[in-house]
Amino acid sequence: MAISIGAPAPDFTLISKTAEGVKSVSLADQRGSNVVLLFFPLAFTGVCTDEMCSVSQGIDTYNSLNAKVFGISVDSPFSQEAWAKQQGITIPLLSDFNQKAAADYGVRYDNFVPGTLDMQGVTKRSAFVIDAEGIVRYAEVNNDAGQLPDFDAVQDVLKSLA
Repeated sequence: MAISIGAPAPDFTLISKTAEGVKSVSLADQRGSNVVLLFFPLAFTGVCTDEMCSVSQGIDTYNSLNAKVFGISVDSPFSQEAWAKQQGITIPLLSDFNQKAAADYGVRYDNFVPGTLDMQGVTKRSAFVIDAEGIVRYAEVNNDAGQLPDFDAVQDVLKSLA
């Protein structure tokens, strides 16, 4: 089911694993800040690595717009941690291993690469901006895993919320 702009964002509690340990992160706990959710298909893949590294390098822009940025995939928290360490990814990565957030946000592939890879449940590359009250202000879901979100549009929405 697609998420509509102006609708309340579905809440979730997901796991993040870093060298400091395991941490539960819920969307509800982010109230008071704007939130950018970046769903991506799989850790250790080229486009996903480029996306998360680029966002990590530009995190000051998001911080200046009072936004918290989270990357979300169905990878295990242990895979995400290893990938982040290897690639220098600094934004929090959240494991949606059970695919609940992907289903709630309507970003779950039924078949990741039709006809070649039967990887049901992998997330579509997507971007959501959620305002400080928990309302969706931007939603972009890409069926093409090679297409990056429109980060200029994401930042324009964040600027309008400032």
